Amino acid sequence: MNANLIDQTCRKTPNYSLCVSSLKSDPRSKSADVRGLALIMVNVVKVKAKTTLNRINVLLKKTPKDNSLKDCADRYDTILQDDVIVANEAITKGDPKFAEQSMNDAGGEAEDCENDFKGRSPLTHLNKDVTSVSGVAAAIVRILL
Repeated sequence: MNANLIDQTCRKTPNYSLCVSSLKSDPRSKSADVRGLALIMVNVVKVKAKTTLNRINVLLKKTPKDNSLKDCADRYDTILQDDVIVANEAITKGDPKFAEQSMNDAGGEAEDCENDFKGRSPLTHLNKDVTSVSGVAAAIVRILL
């Protein structure tokens, strides 16, 4: 395990324990450099965003006219169709500033989804998860700048 690099990298993020647990749970982190760790965290954002979007779609089946849920579905589509894809491409192509912005945008979309509900969100823990991992991903990408 590349524990020393994971430790050093995660100390530069806003949530050390989330960073360490996310990276260590992926076997690719054993041999990854910082760029590889950034790609792993972007994938964590993708997985958490998919989980949230799946939950939104379940809730929409029960209340199909809920505009807050519809808005959140659009926000999570943006995370998955834009932010995650741009971040992966930018890291892979060696242009991390776009990846950092995309991960900050993903966190912003999750926060906006939460705020759409004006205090009665059925997605609070999922939105917070996406916001947190997006912040960690952005911080790891920042190391590459």
